[in-house]
Amino acid sequence: MTIMVKRVYDKPEEADGCRILVDRLWVRGITKDKAGVDVWAKTVAPSTALRNWYDHDPDKWPEFKSRYADELETNKEEVEKLLVRIQAGTVTFLYSSKERRMNNAVALKEYLESMS
Repeated sequence: MTIMVKRVYDKPEEADGCRILVDRLWVRGITKDKAGVDVWAKTVAPSTALRNWYDHDPDKWPEFKSRYADELETNKEEVEKLLVRIQAGTVTFLYSSKERRMNNAVALKEYLESMS
């Protein structure tokens, strides 16, 4: 299982494998073609309420990851679909946040890797 994380505004590369946007809302100012998005997995993105609560506050990061994991636990069917894609080859989770270390794509990657 190889999961990479990349900002959707970064240039697509062949090494990215399947590029999966893991944001609930479409990215501002970029087309699907330019973003190189293969799959938009908005159903595994954090809820709007959780996103708004977190608001990229670094002090809330540990609690955000915990709450997001709880949401993912209640969404097993969609998580399983994502796991099938990951097992098929390299994937890159794409996110739109300016925050590169503490974002939902990183949290999702950690959650999925902890399952194996």
